[in-house]
Amino acid sequence: MKLAYTMAPGRGDTDLVLHALACSIIKRGHRPVGAVQINIESEQAGPCDMDVKILPDGGAIRISQTLGRASRGCRLDPAALETAVGYVEAELAKDADCLIVNKFGKHEAEGRGFRPVIADAFARDIPVLVGINRLNRDAFLDFVGGFATELVPELTVLEDWLLSAIADAAAAA
Repeated sequence: MKLAYTMAPGRGDTDLVLHALACSIIKRGHRPVGAVQINIESEQAGPCDMDVKILPDGGAIRISQTLGRASRGCRLDPAALETAVGYVEAELAKDADCLIVNKFGKHEAEGRGFRPVIADAFARDIPVLVGINRLNRDAFLDFVGGFATELVPELTVLEDWLLSAIADAAAAA
């Protein structure tokens, strides 16, 4: 089974590289499922709006709440995140070459969010690539039992790993 994670140092950098990766893999004729995050700058000069695009060709779902410029709390809309998870679960059931998940965040660390989808893909020998942040790295590694490979957050490195994992999975099937 192929399971990897990546973590870029700058705010939103992991989102950008995973989105580019998903586009590249689709252009090569593969069927990734999952979600990639697209951050949209707010017109009010506050925090960006967070949308996830459902792979391979679904729409975007706004997963952030507008709480105001002075807000410091978590802006994630848990119901919207679970809606995205449901769409990804449906796509995974249709077959997939791989699973790309934009983030193993607080909800996943607490057992919700994309955690069951990651486990399902892992159990079905579908290659999985997950974006993480330092805050939830230990929870992710505990969840996967240390079976994940850390990858440098560079498009060519991620492409090489994912294409190899897809080829290996296809050969084993």
